[in-house]
Amino acid sequence: MTFARPDHTSDLDTLPQMPAWVTSARAETLEDVAFLSGAALNHLHLVLGCVEVPQALLRDRLALRAAEACMAFSGRPERAGELRDAVHLMRPGDLPGPAGEVYQSWRRAAGRPVTVKALGWALPAVVPAQIAAWIDAGQGALVARAATVLETVLTEAPRQEVPALILADAALAQALGWDHLVPLLAAGQKRADLRKRGDDFRLACHRAVISSAIEAVRQAADLARRAAHLKAVAPKLRAKGAGDAVEMFLTRDAVAPSALPLPDRAARRLCDRLVDLGAVHELTGRDTFRLYGV
Repeated sequence: MTFARPDHTSDLDTLPQMPAWVTSARAETLEDVAFLSGAALNHLHLVLGCVEVPQALLRDRLALRAAEACMAFSGRPERAGELRDAVHLMRPGDLPGPAGEVYQSWRRAAGRPVTVKALGWALPAVVPAQIAAWIDAGQGALVARAATVLETVLTEAPRQEVPALILADAALAQALGWDHLVPLLAAGQKRADLRKRGDDFRLACHRAVISSAIEAVRQAADLARRAAHLKAVAPKLRAKGAGDAVEMFLTRDAVAPSALPLPDRAARRLCDRLVDLGAVHELTGRDTFRLYGV
């Protein structure tokens, strides 16, 4: 996405922090919660404008968080580890399974600029004309617009939480002038929230945005530091294709050695080297079928 870079973001230590009055406020009325959600989104907008933040990686990690929330909504047991395995350990011709499909939908939705065509690729079961109609149903500003889209989809297509939440985040991104969808609404919702309607529903959406924006800002700062370290150690890597491999780590939540543009043994050695340098982490705790991420 394209933002103007704030002048005060030349150093990682000066990435703007979410104000304490946003993170600690306990607003109860719709008016007060709407004010706080707007403040949280404005701050997130500033943080996303910092060139130090690896935006594609942040969106991919938030997509995992959104997919995990959707698993909880549907009563399924899969969490982050299982979702990563379902998608990142697939071989050509494999199917991701229901949980993997949800995770893929979120990754695809967040991975391309927001358009009806891109959303259709993320949600192949929904026809483009319906996607366009649902997004256009949004009224009001920012969160109110997203909440209208979410409520409309859930009313017309009950139990379609994944398309509803993706399209609501798309409407929010458009309202904010963002090029890409940033997964926010799903992770901040409770299962019971999705059954609410009217002001209660909008109140839940505002609260979801506040909590998710706070977490997104925290993750942005953490990933900015980690990405800076990975870039700093990259010149020490001698393997052919190491530069392309580093770029993959800077844009993906998790990477399997087999996905790297190196022979299998060289890919595993590169991952071990990056772990030794503290630039990436092994995510599974396994001795085989490992996944790595910043």
